[in-house]
Amino acid sequence: MVGFGPADVPPSAAVKFVGAGTAGCIADLLTFPLDTAKVRLQIQGEARASATTGKKSAVKYRGVFGTITTMVRTEGPRSLYSGLVAGLQRQMSFSSVRIGLYDSVKQFYTKGSDHVGIGSRLLAGSTTGAMAVAFAQPTDVVKVRFQAQAQSPGHARRYCGTIDAYKTIAKEEGIRGLWKGTAPNIARNAIVNCTELVTYDFIKDTLLKSTPLTDNLPCHFVSAFGAGLCTTVIASPVDVIKTRYMNAALGQYNSVLNCAAAMMTKEGPLAFYKGFMPSFLRLGSWNVVMFVTYEQLKRAMMAANHNCTTIL
Repeated sequence: MVGFGPADVPPSAAVKFVGAGTAGCIADLLTFPLDTAKVRLQIQGEARASATTGKKSAVKYRGVFGTITTMVRTEGPRSLYSGLVAGLQRQMSFSSVRIGLYDSVKQFYTKGSDHVGIGSRLLAGSTTGAMAVAFAQPTDVVKVRFQAQAQSPGHARRYCGTIDAYKTIAKEEGIRGLWKGTAPNIARNAIVNCTELVTYDFIKDTLLKSTPLTDNLPCHFVSAFGAGLCTTVIASPVDVIKTRYMNAALGQYNSVLNCAAAMMTKEGPLAFYKGFMPSFLRLGSWNVVMFVTYEQLKRAMMAANHNCTTIL
């Protein structure tokens, strides 16, 4: 067997909370370049579509790896990790709530019953997703702004650092600016959380009941990959709108619906699936790394806690 085996004692809520945040940070460290490429592809065409000249400029980024190559060539390899500090801040607060508290909220809705229906899982996913966004939205806004800004010599940098970004946004756009895009982000994360966690939960339960797989790495890998694919297909349109709206200059869009309408009018329906491949590569790989790490961290922390208790 590879990795830690299932613990005899179920992990506590605190173990899940800390483990989810840590696993989210590890997954972000490994997949951040794909997330940055996704953001660049999602906002591409925004400036071109708003131009009044009528001339169609050349597309700067083409495909996932083309985007990464172009960024490294024009801005340097560090540009792929622009916004990483805010990204890690986001994961420690965001993943801890939406993933770490999922089982506790699910048990709350089922009143501790062993039988957990799909409705309870969806409700728990929506709840923890909305809670996480309300808590961690400022970190997401700063992360997206950093990922979207080009660092080549011809572009002026909007922010000098992570703390400067928080201060500048609050000063220029007000405190509400740090919570810009909260509505589409709550919608996105309700969809992502429901799809990601419920699909992972459902696939894992099905594999354990209907196949020879046990509660170990192969089962976690397959469940996480399936959850990543389903989530990308369902959540991509909301994700693109969220990215565009959060990155927009003050007054560029009147509302989230105005942003979506502008995309449809100027760029067509395919604009809602811009950056689909990096989204899938990122979510698929992020899910695999996060869930596998999360399961192992829970077991490692419970084993360490058991050993400490035994010694004492």
